[in-house]
Amino acid sequence: MSHSQNQHIVLASRPEGELAVTDFRLENTPMPVAADGEVLLETIFLSVDPYMRWWVRAEKSYNDPIEIGQVMVGGTVSRVRQSRHPDWREGDVVLAFSGWRRFALSDGSDLRRLSPMAAPPSTALHVLGMTGFTAYAGLCNIGKPKPGETVVVAAASGAVGSVVGQIARIRGARAVGITTGAEKLAYVKHQLRFDAVVDHKAADFAEQLAEACPDGIDVYFENVGGRVFDAVVPLLNTYARIPVCGLISQYDDAPNGGGVDRLPATMAQVMGKSLTVRGFIQTEFAGEQMADFLEEATRWIGEDKLRYREDIVRGLENAPGALTGLLKGRNFGKTIVQVGDL
Repeated sequence: MSHSQNQHIVLASRPEGELAVTDFRLENTPMPVAADGEVLLETIFLSVDPYMRWWVRAEKSYNDPIEIGQVMVGGTVSRVRQSRHPDWREGDVVLAFSGWRRFALSDGSDLRRLSPMAAPPSTALHVLGMTGFTAYAGLCNIGKPKPGETVVVAAASGAVGSVVGQIARIRGARAVGITTGAEKLAYVKHQLRFDAVVDHKAADFAEQLAEACPDGIDVYFENVGGRVFDAVVPLLNTYARIPVCGLISQYDDAPNGGGVDRLPATMAQVMGKSLTVRGFIQTEFAGEQMADFLEEATRWIGEDKLRYREDIVRGLENAPGALTGLLKGRNFGKTIVQVGDL
C-alpha cells in the first residue's frame, strides 16, 4: 500500500452469536496530516484482547459500545512519523491507543514513550503493559495471596493468566494453571514453572483439579467462566477471593440468553464460605500503581522470574481473524498483530 493512503478496520455489523471476520471491514482513507500540537503515528504492533468482544456488543458495560462504522479500538506500539508537538520527535516509539489503523493522529496526551533498549517495544502491549498490569492489579488488590496459599488461574497460558500465576509464585503462593492442549500444558508447567497444571477439556477435569488443590483454593483468578467455574466452586476455601477479570467462554452468548443458571448455587457458596467476588477494570488502579508495577515487572523479567510468549500475526487485514481465533483459544501467549516494521 502507498503511504499516501491510510487503512483502517471498522465494525461492519453487530455480531449475533459468535464473532465473525465478516463483522469487520477494511477501508482505505486519505493520509491524515498533523496540525499544530499533534503528531502523526505509524502503527508497528497492534494489541488483540478478549475485551474487544465485549465492546462490539450493543449494550453498554464499563464503556460505550463501538458503533457500526467506527474504527476498532486497540492499544498500539507506534512510531512518530511526523511531529508538530514540542514534546515529541520524529522516530520516537510510543505506546498509544490508536486502534486498528495504519496511521493515526494524537495530541500527545495519551502517549507513553518507550525505550527499545530497555525491553522489546511489543512488551508494552502485554507483560509490561495492560495485560501484565491487569494480572498484577487483580491479584494484588483483590486476590491478595499469602505465602503457602493456593492460587488457581484459568486461561493460564494466555497474556493475563500466565502473569497471574508467576506473580503468585513470586509472592510465595502455589500456582495452579488451567489450560488445554499438550503444548500449552507443558509450557505452563515447565516454562512458566507453575506448581501444577490441569486440562479443562479432560473428561475427569474436576477430579484432576481437586487432586492439584489438596488444600482447597484460596484465590481463583477468573478469566473464563462456564464449566471451569463449576469445577472451581466446590474447592473454594472459606474466605477465598475471586478477582473477576473476564468470562471469555460466555462472550459470544446472546445477552440474557439461555444456558445454565449458576447464580443461586454461586450465591449460596458466597454466603456459606464468606467469599469475596469482585469484578475490576485495570484502569481503576493504574493511576496509583502502574509505575510500581512497571518497576517490579521489569526487574522480575531481568531476574528470569517473569516470562512471556508472543503470538504474532502479520498484516492489519488479519486483525479480525486474530481476534476470532483468540476467542476460540487458538492463540498461544499474547496475541499481537504486526502492522509495520521497527
